[in-house]
Parts: sequence; structure tokens; C-alpha cells
Amino acid sequence: MRLSRVLHALVLFLFVLSSSGCMSIISNRMSDTLSNAILNQDDPTLVRDGAPAYLLLIDGLIMDSPNDASLLIAASKLNGAYAGIFAEDKVRARLMSDKAMRYARTALCQSQRSLCKAEKAKFKDYSALVANIEKSDLAVVFAYASAWAGQIQANSSDWMAVADVPRVEALLEKVIALNPAFENGQPHLYLGVIRSQIPPSLGGKPEQGKQHFETAIKYSSGKDMMAKVLYAETYARLMFDQELHDQLLNDVLNANPVVEGLTLTNTLAQTRAQQLLQSGKDYF
Repeated sequence: MRLSRVLHALVLFLFVLSSSGCMSIISNRMSDTLSNAILNQDDPTLVRDGAPAYLLLIDGLIMDSPNDASLLIAASKLNGAYAGIFAEDKVRARLMSDKAMRYARTALCQSQRSLCKAEKAKFKDYSALVANIEKSDLAVVFAYASAWAGQIQANSSDWMAVADVPRVEALLEKVIALNPAFENGQPHLYLGVIRSQIPPSLGGKPEQGKQHFETAIKYSSGKDMMAKVLYAETYARLMFDQELHDQLLNDVLNANPVVEGLTLTNTLAQTRAQQLLQSGKDYF
């Protein structure tokens, strides 16, 4: 059954259950189940066409439970992912990334009220608040950091937005300090990309980016193929290392993309790997 038909059936099902007071019991479980269904799809076109219905559905669930942190985090992640992968134009990408950030900020305010209001505080004061983050807040803090990174990317022509990168780095570094293997190394992947943007000749520290990429690959046991694609696209190209670039991309193309929770991103990674190998012939 196509995902859109499943969602249609669920809307009707939820309408019936909402009148019986069962909504709060099933909403989180349903959110997790549908998120997993999306992540395990091997057809990106199906996800592109079907996911907007889920985004509308989860918006409705949040209207019913506006302070449910797990729903807010799920909505933030999926809006951010859709903005970065499927949004058809820059305006829509910005709108969706802004929405992802709003949801993540709302979730953060449930447990870190001071931090959620300190985005524009002096960096010294902001860093002091970051230092107080505890392990119990890792999920919401990482969702907030990743949504903020996505918002910056969607507004990359705005220097005011780009100026917030150090604050995102501080959040990611804190997550890593509390749990280096969190989310199979995803915080390392974000830092790998961030720190592979500027060459050493201009003061950049891409070797730190390389270390983060290698660590992210280690923590996912090499199963997250997007880590290798981003490693090639950012670090290897920045350093004009064609051997590393091609090796990473060929590893991705030769691997089985079907991995629990990673099938969709791995399928997208293989498509991107093929594009990068082709454009690499002119790049190097």
C-alpha cells in the first residue's frame, strides 16, 4: 500500500479515536511508526510525494498537544529533512527550515528555558548555558542544533545567519562531550561538514572535519552512507584529494543501501555519489 493511502486511513482512524480520549496514548507511537516507515523506504519519489501528508498530520497532532516534546522533535526533524532534500525552491526550503527551528525551539524551552531564549546573547553567556546541558536533554538539544544548522544552510546568503555557526558548534560539541556515540555519530557528521568549508590557507581547520567524518563513520559501523558522501563532497573536494573522493563514493555505490532506519538516506546517498563521481571528472 502506498504511504499516502496509509496516511489517509490513519487520518480517519485518528478522527474516530480522538472522540474516545485515546489520542494522547497513540500519538507518540504513531509518530514513531510513521517516521520509521519513511526512513525505511527505498523509493525517494514515494517519500517526496507522500511525506507532506504526514507533515500535515503531525502539525495537527501538535495543535492537540502543543507541549509534547517527542512530537515537536519528530516534526522538526522531518520538516528539516524535507527542506534539505525535497524542497523544490529556496523560498520553500527556508520556510520549512524555519518551521523546523520553531518546533525544535519550542521543545527545547520545555527543559532549557534559559538556553532557548539565549540565541542572540553574548557568546560567553551562551557558552555558560550550554555547559549546563545534561544527558537527559541530549535528544532535544541535538534536534535544536540540527534544525539550527539546517536553517543556516537555507539562509546561507545571510551573513547574520552564518554568524550563528559557532553557537551550533558549541551545542554539537556539548552533545559529543556527554555521549560521543549519540545517534550513531550524527553530531560528528554535522561538525565534519561545518569544519570542512574553509581551506587551511584561509584559517580553516579541515583536518578537524576529517576526524569528525571518520568518527561518524566508525559509530555507524559504515552503514550510514551519507557520511561518506558528505566526507567526499566537503573535505575531499576542499583538499583536492581525488583518491579519497573516489574511494569514498565507490564504497557507497558498491554497498547495500538497505539498513534499518537508514534505507532512505542511503538510497539518496547512492544517487548523490553517482552525481559527484561524474562531476568530479571536471572538478579535479
